[in-house]
Amino acid sequence: MSIGFVIATLCGLFNFSPSAAAPALVKGDYVEARTASVFAGACHYNGELVTTGRDAVLGWKIASGTSAGVDLAGVKAMAVVSCDDNLSDDAAARKSEIVIDSSASSAQASAMERLLRANCGKALGQVVSVRRGPVEFQHTGGDYEVAANGFAALSVAAMPNDECCKQPNLVWYSPLIQLMGRKVGYTCSAAYTAGTLGDCWERSDENSAFYGAFTF
Repeated sequence: MSIGFVIATLCGLFNFSPSAAAPALVKGDYVEARTASVFAGACHYNGELVTTGRDAVLGWKIASGTSAGVDLAGVKAMAVVSCDDNLSDDAAARKSEIVIDSSASSAQASAMERLLRANCGKALGQVVSVRRGPVEFQHTGGDYEVAANGFAALSVAAMPNDECCKQPNLVWYSPLIQLMGRKVGYTCSAAYTAGTLGDCWERSDENSAFYGAFTF
């Protein structure tokens, strides 16, 4: 009995075709800004570890791909995460709000919500609300401008000379979601203004951002 015959038989039994196209991947841009520096000296890091770093603003923009048969290219979303402890503590309870861009169709918004819950559930924790609203997401080089009026905003610039790559020992955290080619960004400003998760906050002028490409 040939190996080819065995493979063909098994494929028939499990209704699998080796030549069948794999499910389409969803790809895009991501940026996050936290309330603690992610690239800093050891003393700075230790000083913030137990006092701050419990909140973050997250932004996604889908470049290509489908989920549950829905084309998500161009769909944008933001989230704010609030944690009971520093976000580096995976065991600490966290909650989040999500805003999905109002230009997305209802089918796209539903698919995007399911995608974020499925792939970013650990980062988001308990999702207390999901709503629609205009989301702006601009990415030029290593610079990001992401905002949802009345909710949150961030402005992130690339670090000069890729210092996070030259001095990786000074990068103290990992991005909240898995990224390809992650970089540390300089947060010109980041703010949470909705206030439904707790106190509003604003941060600026610190190396507190991560950015890169994601694939779900």
